[in-house]
Amino acid sequence: MATIIVQPGGPRAGRQRVNLTATAHNRLMLLLILFLGITTILIGRLLWVGMFAQGAGGDGALGPFVPARADIVDRNGVPLARTMDAYSISVRPSKLIGEPAELARKLHEIFPDEAEATFYKKLTGRGWAYLRRRALPEQVAAVNALGEIGIEFPREKERLYPQRTLAAHVLGFAPNSKGVGGMGAEAAFNDRLIDPALRGKPFALSIDSRVQGALESELYAQLVQTRAKDAGGIILDVNTGEVIAMASIPVFDPNKLQNYAGKRCSESPLCNHMVQARYELGSAFKPLSIAAAMDAGVVTSMSKRYDATAPLAVAGFRIKDDHPLGRWINVPEILVHSSNIGTARIADEMGAAPLQKLFRSLDFDQRAPIEFNERAGGLWPSNWGRITSMTVSYGHGIAVTPLHLATAYAALVNGGMWRPATVRKLRPQDVPHGRRVFSAATSARMRQLLRMIVSEGTGRSADAKGFRVGGKTGSAEKPQEGRYNKTSLVTTFASAFPMDNPRYVVVAIMDEATGQFGLRTAAWTAAPVVKRVVERTGPMLGVMPDERRDVDISDLMPLLHGEKEKE
Repeated sequence: MATIIVQPGGPRAGRQRVNLTATAHNRLMLLLILFLGITTILIGRLLWVGMFAQGAGGDGALGPFVPARADIVDRNGVPLARTMDAYSISVRPSKLIGEPAELARKLHEIFPDEAEATFYKKLTGRGWAYLRRRALPEQVAAVNALGEIGIEFPREKERLYPQRTLAAHVLGFAPNSKGVGGMGAEAAFNDRLIDPALRGKPFALSIDSRVQGALESELYAQLVQTRAKDAGGIILDVNTGEVIAMASIPVFDPNKLQNYAGKRCSESPLCNHMVQARYELGSAFKPLSIAAAMDAGVVTSMSKRYDATAPLAVAGFRIKDDHPLGRWINVPEILVHSSNIGTARIADEMGAAPLQKLFRSLDFDQRAPIEFNERAGGLWPSNWGRITSMTVSYGHGIAVTPLHLATAYAALVNGGMWRPATVRKLRPQDVPHGRRVFSAATSARMRQLLRMIVSEGTGRSADAKGFRVGGKTGSAEKPQEGRYNKTSLVTTFASAFPMDNPRYVVVAIMDEATGQFGLRTAAWTAAPVVKRVVERTGPMLGVMPDERRDVDISDLMPLLHGEKEKE
């Protein structure tokens, strides 16, 4: 009988090994499927957060990568305001181990712009306090090296202005990265800057930082040279209303705000005099008044003459010229020689209604036409009698902001269309159509007359060679205690260039300036600023000097008579 011997690892053992392998394989596949499923869920969650949560404004996983407040840039993308992590230094007086007086002395050495007494007061105070906001890394390291456990170094989101004082009045400031803007563009466009859907995209202003820098430096240099109280200027695109530069001197640094609470605009560096201060702008109004008379059919010929042989007596007042010609003068001569008498006679013949209509159409009875919250309205005469109409025509008895004047001059030279000013960079399709305030024919004639004032009259010190500047001086006595102070002048030069195809308005204003040899009128104080600004900024703006081109004034030149005089 045969014996069957079962060897180890036979068919039964083989089947067991196959079953174990299959089970392990199935479990591995299940783990793999679970892993892939979890991975897919996580990836999907991240995508959902990135696509929807941030768009809805949530502070989700990607929140740290989107600023709490949008950056502000100039029209060329140069950063003007940014939100970023900044170092701060704070103190808990109860935890200090060192002597406060000695710490205050060492802190003053690290931060010499802060008084030692100020640090001592905070170090001995009752509660937590900031020692420094927006400290530099090397300053943080120096304070940390003091080894004081009561001093802390929190990292905070801060609004920083990398260009420091540049365009400070245009930018304004924001108290913190998420707070409401305090003034300027930061306040005017606050909703746009904190909009969760848009804050990752920089907000572009109309300002050109290169042009802004040139304007500020020239105004400051003139302020120092003429010992002026304040100075300011505006460069405006005549066809869009975009503010290319706006400066108010003195300036402030929005990175180092101080407490100016309770101070009037005239006393605070935070005040933007271009939109917040109202001035009687004097003779700079004369071209506007004469243009109104042309459109009203009162001035029908440039050769029409007006009696300027003697001061004009009206209702107990005497209207006179600073440099009387003592003869009958025509329209070009009235502007070239800046005659109050001639302008007043034209206004008297025209009557109050056309002048009021023009000034209202230029928003002279409204707040400054721009997005800022802080802006002043004009001082409108309460009684438009005969004498008021005459004095208002040459810029006395009515007060507006320099921005009002800039937008008016833009309409005067661009073909007659008025548009509000804006500090937003506009796309071509966003430029407002505007409203007609001068006829195209009147605008063309005024371009000739403004150019004559610079080439032949009171504006000669603004004649930047090759740039075809046209404009008008204005020197107005400041009202004080119910009367005019003859020794206190606000001087203005309102201009445009190039006058054969106007692109930009340039307004410069000096408050209580004294020019060379004690001369204080606009021809000596404000007009030279415009010349230098145009020479520096023209090429930046794509306007190159060309002395072969100019406005054709050949039909008006024969009307000029007598010696050329300064205002």
